[in-house]
Amino acid sequence: MSPKKFRGVFFAPLEYTPEKDAVNKRIVSALNRAGIQVVLLDRCYAPYSMRSKYDLVGIDNRRAGFLITKHLLRHGVKRVAFIAKPLSASTVLARIAGYREALFAYGIAPQQNLVCRGDPDNPDFIRRVLKNCRPDAIVSANDFTAARVMAGLMNQGVRVPEEMRIVGIDDVKYSRLLPLPLTTQHQNCAEIDAMATVTMLQRVEKPDLPTRDILLQTHTVVRMSCGTHRSAHRN
Repeated sequence: MSPKKFRGVFFAPLEYTPEKDAVNKRIVSALNRAGIQVVLLDRCYAPYSMRSKYDLVGIDNRRAGFLITKHLLRHGVKRVAFIAKPLSASTVLARIAGYREALFAYGIAPQQNLVCRGDPDNPDFIRRVLKNCRPDAIVSANDFTAARVMAGLMNQGVRVPEEMRIVGIDDVKYSRLLPLPLTTQHQNCAEIDAMATVTMLQRVEKPDLPTRDILLQTHTVVRMSCGTHRSAHRN
């Protein structure tokens, strides 16, 4: 089908590869030259906190990072590490910003940077986090990372949540099916899809509308991995 028959494209930018920035820019440049409207899903390809000229529909990632970290802090945790994979999308940087904001709000000024980037499937990386950061809890950039971190800790004999509390962000379907069900920050994908459709229809009808960030709220889903599931609540 000819590109001219398309009036709009939903685009979730590439991540986790060194070439992601160049590839993402080539894609949106080609769509722009073809006169095709673009609505970004979940994330922008520009580095946080910069923004491209395209509408974006997703969750408020900074607030999600704040809320999930706050959940740990209000239950007495003091040393919270944040684990993310290298070359993650700009959404992860927003989540890190929220994590740091929560530490500040609770009067915790870490003497070292506890944001750790590495491969959660690498046992050496997990050992370095434990040795260098000495955390009593870990906020993971997303549920996939949390699942891999949990597996890595268990392989090294670290008990979750007795010795290490773990939380994620996204609430993917398998998060409740992990060996220890995962506490996480829920995003409603159906609502994101619906808002993205509305946004695209508006953009196609009125191409000169200002660029918009449509950021849906999340809520905390408390399960066993954080050690506080008996007092489950929503934020």
